[in-house]
Amino acid sequence: MLDWLIGAVCAGLIAALAYKKQWLSGSGAYAAAVMGTIYYGAGNLLWFGLLILFFISGSLLSKMKGERKRKLEQDYAKTSRRDAGQVFANGGLGMILCLGHAVIPHPAWIYAFVGVMATVTADTWATEWGSLSRKPPRSVLNGRVLEAGASGGVSVRGTVAAAIGALMIGLAAWAFSLWSGASIESSSVGAKDGILTIGLLPLVGLIGGLAGCFADSFLGATVQVMYQCEVCGKVVETKVHCNRPTSYLRGWSWMTNDIVNGLSSIIGGVVALIFLWV
Repeated sequence: MLDWLIGAVCAGLIAALAYKKQWLSGSGAYAAAVMGTIYYGAGNLLWFGLLILFFISGSLLSKMKGERKRKLEQDYAKTSRRDAGQVFANGGLGMILCLGHAVIPHPAWIYAFVGVMATVTADTWATEWGSLSRKPPRSVLNGRVLEAGASGGVSVRGTVAAAIGALMIGLAAWAFSLWSGASIESSSVGAKDGILTIGLLPLVGLIGGLAGCFADSFLGATVQVMYQCEVCGKVVETKVHCNRPTSYLRGWSWMTNDIVNGLSSIIGGVVALIFLWV
């Protein structure tokens, strides 16, 4: 019960501060408070710490050269002020894994979680840093030049940022595991092997995060729903642009940016699990 109380207080304070700084909308702050409570109450510092690290690092990066990014946000669904949908798209899967680990403890939950959080962090870092690149991104499918911030675009700067973000999550997972005394071992794994498994977390974060990040770009370039502005002709993710309704252009109508984020997170987690088994 004490862990749940500590989680509620810490998550509530962080969510309130994020709302004040306009990192979260009202619905986003509420969702973050609930999610953070569960992460700490059902998990420990490893789970809660990675969630907070992702959120704070992504929010700080989103404020870099804010004016330029505000112009990009008019065209694309991702904004620096996250609502409840974005919060759950980025952290909802991790919350399910946390609850699963609380019910049936097993290292697979933790490996998948690290892969998931590395993916959302890598994607966020790639978007925030990549959009500031002097060179325009290119399509992950055919190398065609795209506008900055466009779904399906990749760049050298964005890829490097993704790798750094993913590795950061892996290193933090390793540090939090040692700090909190978390055990990554099952009945078939001895204590010595459990320590060795913890030492692999940085590599798990890097591989899982990059796999999920590139999956996000691929889905964004192929099946994510996109619209075209009737006024300026831009290809956008939003249903309204230039104060006018946009027209459907391509993709599956239900495949929104939030769903793409969720699916890419699953892929990052699965890759991390494959790494565990292989």
